[in-house]
Amino acid sequence: MNESHPESIPRLLLVEDDMVSQGFFQAALESLPARVDLADSLASGLQRADQQRHDLWLIDVNLPDGTGPQLLQRLRARHPGVPALAHTADGSAEMGNALQQQGFCETLVKPLSREALLKAVRRTLARGGDAHSFDVESAVSDWDETAALTALNGQRAHLTALRELFLAELPGAHAAIDAALQRGDDVALRGQLHRLQASCGFVGASRLGRAVRQLHQHPRSVLAQSQFSAAIAALGE
Repeated sequence: MNESHPESIPRLLLVEDDMVSQGFFQAALESLPARVDLADSLASGLQRADQQRHDLWLIDVNLPDGTGPQLLQRLRARHPGVPALAHTADGSAEMGNALQQQGFCETLVKPLSREALLKAVRRTLARGGDAHSFDVESAVSDWDETAALTALNGQRAHLTALRELFLAELPGAHAAIDAALQRGDDVALRGQLHRLQASCGFVGASRLGRAVRQLHQHPRSVLAQSQFSAAIAALGE
């Protein structure tokens, strides 16, 4: 492995139960260079993720104690914003589309070449713009003071009052959106998101506004849902 400064090296979690595949992935990934933590099951993947912050997860679709999408959903509930790549021997378009809808950035079809693996990893890491910060929404300030005050002609007292009202109503809006997602009610979901998007604009809730847009565009995306929840939590709900 190249002797790079530790702080400049991304840390990856590889979840793979086949030892041959695990060995290939590990050797290739460490040549990036990268630090690679290994897990061979859903349970051990959760454990490793709780022990260490990772910049990227690489998750096998079929695990001894569950599935890759199940693991991703549980990981995202604990650690929002980390990108993930799926790897599977099923190269069908149906599988790729399903995994994308479940929150994976890309699907790697095994067997694959070292070059293809490294290109996909570099591509996914680059989307974050920083090798150690992949919580996309955290790069955006929770509040955009300039935009909000400009819209209100610099009236700070008015902005403060609007934000208090916004924060008081946010738990109800969050609950309504969660309910619509659980029911699969796209009409109700779009309506709730549209109203919340407008409110975010009025009070300068920039991070939440971005998360709302992402959820509106990709309502079935686990990543979009987790970033939405994380943005709300950041506002102190």
